[in-house]
Amino acid sequence: MTRYFTLEEAQELVNWLEEIFNGLSKLLKRLDELNDNIEQLENPVISNGLDDVVTQRIESMEQELSQTLTKINEQIQTVHQRGILVKSIQNGLVDFPYIFEDREVYLCWHSGEQEIKYWHEIDTGFPGRKPL
Repeated sequence: MTRYFTLEEAQELVNWLEEIFNGLSKLLKRLDELNDNIEQLENPVISNGLDDVVTQRIESMEQELSQTLTKINEQIQTVHQRGILVKSIQNGLVDFPYIFEDREVYLCWHSGEQEIKYWHEIDTGFPGRKPL
């Protein structure tokens, strides 16, 4: 069953969401660094073949990569558990189910906005945002 938010309820979660997405941004950055490092180590031209030391470093980074992905998924799950729809992790974009003029629409917020000022139809998404 869908949970519908009031504008006030959604607004109360903005600071919490900002913190979540700041943390996710750091995790995504680390994910990119790990992927780049693994790719460089796996490149036979750079590593001159994979010796045991290089293989161990790759395995260690892959383990950290897996742990980082788990942390990202846990944070997204925390947001979903509150009934908020995550539309973009990279942009910190979320939708809150909302009833407007007797129909379901979404209140729309993305990281960096101080307050919720926009809504859109369910089928239009971010490009269809309209001021409240």
